[in-house]
Amino acid sequence: MSGAALLDSVESHTRLAGHNRVAMLLFRLGDAQLFGINVFKVREVLRRQPLEKLPGMHELLAGSFDYRGKTIPVIDLGAALGYPPLTAVDSAHLVVTEFSRSMQGFLVADFQRIVHCAGESLEAPSSTLGFGGRVNAVTRIDGQLMAVVDVEHVLASIDGTAAEVSPRIQQQAERQHLSPRRIMVVDDSIVARLRIVNLFKQMDIECLVAQDGQEALEQLNQLAAGDDEQITVVLSDIEMPRLDGYALTRAIRETPALRSLKVVLHSSLSGVFNEALVRDVGADRFVAKFQPDLLAKTVLELMA
Repeated sequence: MSGAALLDSVESHTRLAGHNRVAMLLFRLGDAQLFGINVFKVREVLRRQPLEKLPGMHELLAGSFDYRGKTIPVIDLGAALGYPPLTAVDSAHLVVTEFSRSMQGFLVADFQRIVHCAGESLEAPSSTLGFGGRVNAVTRIDGQLMAVVDVEHVLASIDGTAAEVSPRIQQQAERQHLSPRRIMVVDDSIVARLRIVNLFKQMDIECLVAQDGQEALEQLNQLAAGDDEQITVVLSDIEMPRLDGYALTRAIRETPALRSLKVVLHSSLSGVFNEALVRDVGADRFVAKFQPDLLAKTVLELMA
């Protein structure tokens, strides 16, 4: 698919955002299994380009290439998900994506099409399917299983640098005497949840976790009905199975016992449409992944 055609397609799918629906780019990695990536993260789909590989590159990196004047890394997604490597496969396709303010390419065996999925049709994969942490949701497309790739897990396996809060922000947290205040972290990526929880541990802030918006909403309602220490801030990913971050925020604002909660939407998705929807659904802030100090500072401000 050409860049222009794909961008036109993305524009036509923006109306899905905020309605617990998502558009998925479908592809394969060497057999009949379908995989998907959110269309909003895709910039272009190309035929495999000539790649430059330097000594010392990670084994999952197929190389790099010049994309519109910028050198970007290319990850062999087949190898990353346990399939035979695609690096030397001339018929492979290259999916150029933007995650967390950085661009990268993924080698896939072939590009299929774009489909729409209802949020409630997406569910966390059973461990018996064998995907491990590399897939964070599954659904059925025309009766066939489709697995949504946890790109954050793939990227973390290449660059596992731990996120740390600067001493300045840690000192600010100490001055605010936040303990025993708690926040809720909602994210379908195991890797993302661990990174965020570890980040707030550095500030002595306790985190409750949920793996999707539906689970978060159920936990929040239970907490509101009990006598436990209440949640102050909800930090939620946007694209999640069952109930996405936009729908979760709307549900919080429509529930009298919850509507005073502060909500931060935290996503690797890029684009102005996110900021507009943050206002529309009633979230307090949007923070692009993954900026440790900005995220920590935002939560501190809302807790104060």
